[in-house]
Amino acid sequence: MDNKNIKMITAKLALPYIESHMVIGLGGGTTIAYVVDYLAHKGLFDIKVVTPSETIKEACRKVGLEVLDLSLVTDIDMAFDSCDYVDEDFYALKSGGGIHTDEKLIARMAKQYILLVDESKLERKLTFLTPIVLECVRSARSYIEKEITKLGGRAEPRKSYAKDGFTISDHGNLLMDAEFERVEDIAALNQQLKNICGVIETSLFTEEVSRVLIASDDGYKVMNRYRQ
Repeated sequence: MDNKNIKMITAKLALPYIESHMVIGLGGGTTIAYVVDYLAHKGLFDIKVVTPSETIKEACRKVGLEVLDLSLVTDIDMAFDSCDYVDEDFYALKSGGGIHTDEKLIARMAKQYILLVDESKLERKLTFLTPIVLECVRSARSYIEKEITKLGGRAEPRKSYAKDGFTISDHGNLLMDAEFERVEDIAALNQQLKNICGVIETSLFTEEVSRVLIASDDGYKVMNRYRQ
């Protein structure tokens, strides 16, 4: 099955969880864009959306879905997102879009934070094939690089092919890619990274995921972990 079809199938897995009058959170990416397309034709009423993705905001507006300002929201019924990889311990890595700080905020606000993935994104334990992205205070760059080295990794500012210079987040902060070849305790590493002065947030999700919907050529399966 080609990449487009599997993303469309994965997106459809979200629909049974969405009801009229809900406030839903959405991350970014192609799979989530398909969720928006499907919502436009499901016949639901009074659906409001919170998302940090400018692309998803625009897609919602085009199909008539109301987009709320994240800064004015405190509670979300359901949140849906995709990821680079997720493992059997519900640890997820989201490194692509650089909007993980707000995505994690949405995850914390939501009664359930549900990942939509295909089976190629599921690992027994995260192998960190993609880097952990850190949103950082710009003046802390050199210090953070030194501290990451102490933790056994290597960090550098993310560069963009679309513009000269380093990639800056929507909040005006520096994005840094931190690479690790081997991680024994994922939750501990995440906390160590967040403890570095100047690190605002990481793209490693260790506590937020409550459910994973996994699509495959043979159908789909559900992994559940409910937050207390």
